[in-house]
Amino acid sequence: MLPPRSLERAIERCVREEWGRILASLVKGLGDFQLAEDCLQDAVLVAIEKWAVEGLPKSPAGWLITVARRKAIDRVRRSANFASKQGQIAYLLDLENEFGEDEDEDVEGFGDKRLEMIFTCCHPALEEKTRVALTLRTLGGLSTEEIASAFLDKVDAMTARLTRAKKKIALAGIPYRVPESDRLAERLGSVLTVIYLIFNEGVERGDLSGEAIRLGRIVHELMPGETEVAGLLALMLIHDARRAARAGEHGEFVPLDTQNRARWNRKKIEEGVALLKEALVQGRVGPFQLQAAIHAVHGQADAWEETNWVEIAALYEVLYRVQPSPVIRINQAVAVSYAGSVARGLAMLDEVAGELERYQPYWAARADFLMRVGEVCQARKCYERAISLSTNAQEQGFLRGKLKLLAM
Repeated sequence: MLPPRSLERAIERCVREEWGRILASLVKGLGDFQLAEDCLQDAVLVAIEKWAVEGLPKSPAGWLITVARRKAIDRVRRSANFASKQGQIAYLLDLENEFGEDEDEDVEGFGDKRLEMIFTCCHPALEEKTRVALTLRTLGGLSTEEIASAFLDKVDAMTARLTRAKKKIALAGIPYRVPESDRLAERLGSVLTVIYLIFNEGVERGDLSGEAIRLGRIVHELMPGETEVAGLLALMLIHDARRAARAGEHGEFVPLDTQNRARWNRKKIEEGVALLKEALVQGRVGPFQLQAAIHAVHGQADAWEETNWVEIAALYEVLYRVQPSPVIRINQAVAVSYAGSVARGLAMLDEVAGELERYQPYWAARADFLMRVGEVCQARKCYERAISLSTNAQEQGFLRGKLKLLAM
C-alpha cells in the first residue's frame, strides 16, 4: 500500500495523463460531451475514496473508464428522456459484454480517439479562444482553474465558456471525427496551434509536453506531406530535448547560456533536425518550421559561445515578416544584441514598448541590455519591474539573482 501522499500523487498523475484518452473514448461512444465528462468526474471521485483503502488497481486508467461507463449507464437509465437514449445504453452494454466486469481492464482496448476529439474541439464553429481552452481541458487534462490562469480570466468566466462550448457542440451537431480529406488542411492550423499551446503549458511538466509531442506524431502520421506538421513536431522535440538542463540541483532556473549541454537529449535533437530538413526542402516554409530552425541552431551549438546569432537573427527577421508579433520582435532583439549590437537591440525593444507594458520578458530583456551597456540604475528598475510581473517562483529567483549582481 502506498503512503497517503504518494497515493494522492499517483491518482493525480493518472487523472492528468489519462483524462484525455478516457474522455475521448466516452464522448465518441456516448455522443454527449457533458455526460461523458460528468461520468468521468464521478469515477475520479470514487477512485479517490476507493483507492485510498484498496490501493491502486492494476490498470488505473482501465478502472476509471469502466466505472465512468457504468456511471453513464445509471445516469441514462434515470434520465427523463430515457427512450431517446436507447442507442447510448446499447453501446455501453455492448462494451460491458465485450470487456466483462473486470475493472482492471486495459484502457488500450478502447482504442485512441484523441485525434478525433482534438478536431472536434478545434471545429471552426467555435471561436479560437474556446477551441484552445476546450482542448486543454479535454485532451491536456488541465483544470478549469489552470486554463483560466493561462488566459488571465476569472474561473467563473472560463467555466461558462467551456459549458457554452459543449452545448454548442451538441446543438450544432458537430461530429466527433477527423474531417474528410478535402477539408483537413483548412482545419489543421487551429489544431497545430492548440497542440503547441498544450506543449507550452507542459514545458515545466513533462507529462503534458509528452502528450503534445504524441499528438504531434499522430497528426504527422496522418498528414506526412504537411510541412508545418513536421515543423511543429521538430520544434517540440528540439525544445523538449533541453528540459533536463533547465533546472539546477535545487530546482532553480538555469538559463540557456549556463546549461550543461551534456544533459540535452541528443536523440530528440537529431530527430527534430531530420524532420525539419525533410520539411524545408519542400519549399513550403511556415512559422513552425522557422521556429524549429531557430531552436535547431541552438541545439546544434556545442557551447553558448559557438551559437550562430547572426543566423538566428536572420531567421527571426523572416519569422517576423511571416507572423508579425511584438513577442517575436523581442526575441529578434535578443538575437541582434548577441549578434553584435546591443544598441540596435534596445532600439528594437523601443519599437514595441507600448504594446508590452505588462509583459515580463520585455522588461527582463531590457534590463539585460541596459546592464550590458553599463546603465546600471535603469537596468535595476527594469529587473524590479520584471520581478513584479513574474508569477513563476523559479523565474523570480533567477531575476532576483541578476538584480543582486548589479549591487556588487
